[in-house]
Amino acid sequence: MGDFQKLKVWQKAKKLAVSLYKITVQGPISKDYGFKDQMRRAAISIPCNIAEGDQLDTDKQAIKFFHIAKGSAAELLTQAIIAYEIGHLSKDHFDYVRQECESISKMLTKLIQARQG
Repeated sequence: MGDFQKLKVWQKAKKLAVSLYKITVQGPISKDYGFKDQMRRAAISIPCNIAEGDQLDTDKQAIKFFHIAKGSAAELLTQAIIAYEIGHLSKDHFDYVRQECESISKMLTKLIQARQG
């Protein structure tokens, strides 16, 4: 339990959320309000759950929120795949989101393992 802002995985997840907001203000996805909002919610959920988990009293509680963050990363990746396949995201934007989601998920797996002792 500590300062979540120092966690590299939180920093990476927060950067992804900010980038996703910027990506979704342009192109076809900007006009698909429901889909855009769903992607934004998933992206924001990742760093928020990392922060919440890191601030809880026990590792068991923290791990639960880290798993939720991992699930949100998978949700965002799924949405990005669909957005790319229907022409809502460019290849470059899709590749960025995919790489970041996969990297964040791996980092969360390591954080969960470390907190499990």
